[in-house]
Amino acid sequence: MQLDRRHFTIGFASTLLGTTALRASGTYPTKPIKLIVPYAAGGGTDTIARVIAQGISQAIGQTMIVENNGAAGGNIATQQAANADRDGYTVLMANQGPMVVNPHLFKSMKVDTLKAFDPVTLLASAPLVIVVPKESRFRELKEMIAYAKANPEKLTYGSAGNGSASHLATLLLEKAAGVKALHIPYRGAGPAINDLIGAKTDFMVTTFPSILGQIEGGLVRPLAVTSRARTSLYPDLSTVAELGWAGYEASAWYGFVVPAGTPGPVVERLRKATLDALNSPLLKDRLGKEGAAPIGNSPEEFRRMMVEEHQRWGQLIQSAGLKHD
Repeated sequence: MQLDRRHFTIGFASTLLGTTALRASGTYPTKPIKLIVPYAAGGGTDTIARVIAQGISQAIGQTMIVENNGAAGGNIATQQAANADRDGYTVLMANQGPMVVNPHLFKSMKVDTLKAFDPVTLLASAPLVIVVPKESRFRELKEMIAYAKANPEKLTYGSAGNGSASHLATLLLEKAAGVKALHIPYRGAGPAINDLIGAKTDFMVTTFPSILGQIEGGLVRPLAVTSRARTSLYPDLSTVAELGWAGYEASAWYGFVVPAGTPGPVVERLRKATLDALNSPLLKDRLGKEGAAPIGNSPEEFRRMMVEEHQRWGQLIQSAGLKHD
C-alpha cells in the first residue's frame, strides 16, 4: 500500500505535537492560567469563580487569572475558550447557560459545547432561592402559587435574562405547579433584584450569591429553595419539592472545561489541583457561605451530567417556545 505524502506529513505533525504537549505537561503549569468566565464581574458565577480561582492558585503553584466576558449571553467567551490553545492554560468556567442552554436559544451559536470541550470536573452546585419583596403579601410559597392559579399572568417575575438560570427555574416551577406568571427579563441579575426590592416585580428565582446580602439585610424574604435537599445556609427553609411539588429540582452548577484535545496528563494535573482546593477547609467554608456545595467528580461523570442537562433544558426551551431576542 502506498502512503499519500500529505497524509503522512499531517499524521507525523499531529504525533509530534501530541508528544511535545505530553512532555510539556510534565512540568505544567509553568505560567499563570486564564479562567474565562462568560459573565460580567460581580454576578453569582463570577463570585464562585473567584473563590475557586484563589484556592487553585495556592494548590497548583501558579496564579489563576479570572477574565470576564458576558457579551452575547456568554457565547463570545465560550467561543474564545473553544479556540484557545490546547495546553491547559485556558480554562472555561462552565455552567448551565453557555454549556447546555445557549445552544438551544441561539441559532447563530458557532460552538457545539458538548464536542468543543473536554470536561475537567464539576466544581460545585448551589440551589436557587425563591424570594419576594419584604412588603409582599405572600408569607409562604403555597400562598403565592394559589394566587397565581386564581389569577393567571397577574404575578410578575424578573430574571437575569431570557434563558438564564433564574428564568428557566421559574418556567420549571410554572410547569410543575400548573400556573402562569408574567416574565420580565433584565440584563443581568442585579437590575432584576433592584426592581424586586422596589416591589416593581412580585417574585424572583435567583442564585444565593446574587441575593444573599439582600436576604440578610431584610430587603427580600425567601420562600423556598429549588434544590432536591435543603441548603446548610438556611436549613429551616423548605424545598419546593417538600412543599408539594415532588420532582421539582433546579440548581446552579459550576465546572471547569478545557478545549477538546488538551493532553490527558494536563487535564488530570488541573483536576488534582482543583480537588485539593475544593477539599481545603477554607474553600469549603467560603463556598458554603455562598450557598454552594463542593463536588469534584470525574470528567466522565461531569460529561454525563452535561449531556443530561442539555437534553432536559432543551426540552423545556422547546416546549416553552423560547428563542433569543
